[in-house]
Amino acid sequence: MIATLSVAALGLQLGGQPVPRISRVSSVEMRDPIRVAVIGGGPSGACAAEVFADAANFDCTLFERKMDNCKPCGGAIPLCMVEEFALPPEIVDRRVRKMKMISPTGREVDVGRTLKPEEYIGMTRREVLDGYLRDRAIEKGATSVNGLVQKIELPTPERDTYLVKYSNYDGKSRGVPSEAEFDMLIGADGANSRTAKAIDAGEYNFAIAFQERIKIPDDKMKYYEDLAEMYVGDDVSPDFYAWVFPKYDHVGVGTGTVVNRPAIGEYQAAIRERCADRLGPDPKVIKVEAHPIPEHPRPRRVVGRVALVGDAAGYVTKCSGEGIYFAAKSGRMAAEEIVELSQGGSRLPTEQEIKDTYLKKYDAKYGPTYLVLDILQKVFYTNNGAREAFVDMCASDYVQKVTFDSYLYKTVQGNNPVEDVKLLFSTIGSVIKGNAIAKPDKVFSNPVESLKRL
Repeated sequence: MIATLSVAALGLQLGGQPVPRISRVSSVEMRDPIRVAVIGGGPSGACAAEVFADAANFDCTLFERKMDNCKPCGGAIPLCMVEEFALPPEIVDRRVRKMKMISPTGREVDVGRTLKPEEYIGMTRREVLDGYLRDRAIEKGATSVNGLVQKIELPTPERDTYLVKYSNYDGKSRGVPSEAEFDMLIGADGANSRTAKAIDAGEYNFAIAFQERIKIPDDKMKYYEDLAEMYVGDDVSPDFYAWVFPKYDHVGVGTGTVVNRPAIGEYQAAIRERCADRLGPDPKVIKVEAHPIPEHPRPRRVVGRVALVGDAAGYVTKCSGEGIYFAAKSGRMAAEEIVELSQGGSRLPTEQEIKDTYLKKYDAKYGPTYLVLDILQKVFYTNNGAREAFVDMCASDYVQKVTFDSYLYKTVQGNNPVEDVKLLFSTIGSVIKGNAIAKPDKVFSNPVESLKRL
């Protein structure tokens, strides 16, 4: 989230008759409604399903394995998402207007003084946000299936549809084996996407994020009423950051890493130690969560009539780990382009058509953001000297204003030549100062994990 603090400154059968096989170059004409399966009911899947439910001549089925799933997630959303996705006020648990950046040596920089009174970063619980978006899609006509998709069979010469095999829970503790055929699939089933595996979408590097939801005394919770904290240092992560984010009636305390995942427990213990005084004498852990965070888009995100969105596609920004907005946006964009290409549900779009619309538009709009954040992570999260410099830079009003405007509204701000030149020189000064006061990073080795890196 706050890592953007430097971004802006730097057998388908029609009427019983067989149809041709799926082609990358020729579309299939339709007479019956297009049957689309959205696999995964998080923000990306729910927003895609809502578009299909609104469209003419589409029959949308939304698969979600756990309807009350509390996905491990910081839960931060930008202000623009509230309006763009018509989220009601009660979806946002906390409105963060202040942030505290804490360096490896313990220097604290307060961030947020450039925000206007009506501006904030929204903090949500995923079980609340996801449930609202999913229910909205269902109310508009999407069919909900409480089931776990276990296998996807691709089209064959005899069956020109995708066969989805799943366990249908339907209120039962043990799923009932079921299957259904679909003309198109949207893979919104997260970092460990079975849809991605079915279409051989390729692998990606991923971080492990670990978070504890912690109940703290009311006076301590008051401190975090509209404040989030971000800690950097090789003690809490060698390549990411640690956080304390306010939730509804508790805080989320966590960290993440790509390069040393086996030590995630040690990094979590370190962030608990660094924020211990602020949590009070008797913090109670009410939930422990861990999940993978994609580090870059998959090599193949559209294959045949299958499109990946959200974490399944790899749409999480480096440096900040932001993914909720990009998940919702990618799900909506993919569905809108497919509906447009279908010409009122009368034809199935080809793989190349989906690539030329959905992928090209998404990459053109957000590709530069992913690139810059990748660079920033490599520059400022690699050693304690760089981390000290990063925190020092956050004290600049110019950095704060441009960054918050860019994060909250998802449009690049800034481009003030005079201020940019000043920032360049101040950055150099911050790097020199940071390297002078920072402790050397601890050396670690995990050769087995290193072999897994792409």
